[in-house]
Amino acid sequence: MLATAEALATLLSAASPIDGVESIPTLEALNRVLSADVTSPLDVPPMHTSSMDGYAIRVADLTDITDLTAAGNKRLPVSQRIPAGHAPEPLKPGTAARIFTGATVPPGADAIVMQEQTEAAGGDVTILHRPQAGEWITAQGADIRSGSVILPAGTRLTPQALGLAASVGCATLAVRRRVKVAVFFTGDELTMPGEPLKPGAIYNSNRFTLRGLLDKLGCDVTDYGIVVDKLDATRATLREAAVAHDLILTCGGVSVGEEDHVKPAVEAEGRLSMWQIAMKPGKPLAFGAVRRGAAPEGAALAGARSGPATASVSETFFIGLPGNPVSSFATFLLFVRPFILSLAGVQTVAPRTLSLRADFTQNKADRRNEFLRARINPAGGLDLFPNQSSAVLTSTVWGDGLIDNPPNHAISAGETVRFIPFSELLN
Repeated sequence: MLATAEALATLLSAASPIDGVESIPTLEALNRVLSADVTSPLDVPPMHTSSMDGYAIRVADLTDITDLTAAGNKRLPVSQRIPAGHAPEPLKPGTAARIFTGATVPPGADAIVMQEQTEAAGGDVTILHRPQAGEWITAQGADIRSGSVILPAGTRLTPQALGLAASVGCATLAVRRRVKVAVFFTGDELTMPGEPLKPGAIYNSNRFTLRGLLDKLGCDVTDYGIVVDKLDATRATLREAAVAHDLILTCGGVSVGEEDHVKPAVEAEGRLSMWQIAMKPGKPLAFGAVRRGAAPEGAALAGARSGPATASVSETFFIGLPGNPVSSFATFLLFVRPFILSLAGVQTVAPRTLSLRADFTQNKADRRNEFLRARINPAGGLDLFPNQSSAVLTSTVWGDGLIDNPPNHAISAGETVRFIPFSELLN
């Protein structure tokens, strides 16, 4: 069995970004991956702006001893009113300009006095505070300088990244096309919710979990549903799925039982380069490729991979997940997710981890790398779900993430462990 780090390295070394770029509206680009740098064509803000409602003044005008109030404050006539979005006139010496948050600072003004530090009466304003030059002024280019790269290629676009792109006027963005994933599920015991549950049958929860995970990654998914436990049916589905997809993802049938047909089917239709991983849950995880036959005339092959030296033949990646629900969930998060993100061209695919205190004791160590479902308690430590079976899907809803526990390591209460939050793995 491969160590988890070695297995992940094997997958990522094969996952070069797919071909295919499209330009789409920025409003529709959430979770897509940039194919090119976004460079700002302007300064942001594009002019000096006021960061307060108040009055724009010249600091030098406040040193004049004329027009002082009895308390020694300076009184200035108001020469103009500047709302946001309006071009101001140059500020006349010895005057103030009424200005609002976000409005352009008039030429000649070098400070803003916020309105709470003034008293307005008639057409004049009394300045109750002596500001420093630059006070409450946001300088042109304070956020972004023209010509700077604000979003590098390989960025997966978050809501705030879309806002940043919009702030420099990007109406469209160049992104990589969606990763095309074919998915199917094996097991004669599987039944869809809404159908009668026959003796010995179970509902196919994995279909809902994995489809949800693929949708969150923005994949273009073809769902072949449940495939009967027969070698010829499995091979036929693999051949069909290989035609126009970047990745074939299966769930179930990757063990070594007599009814587990995925392994021999993939070996017959392609190749396997990895079979078992030293992790718990999720030991039987398969990685390889399925030969892609000739596509229909005129059809483009998505994400062609190097294969036999024949123009009509290439390969589609294959990953087979175990059928136990927690095993398939965990292996998807730890292996399939970074693989798909790498295909999509994302530069950084490793989740950020936390070092947290274990508020439990686990005396029994396992020879495999364990990924334990846990959640953060009010004291900032970690509680362990009491049943760590790979069939207990409840733990994935109860938990906040996975403890990455090294092989042969028992955990003592109070020690620091490596925790991977679901918030890092489910985005």
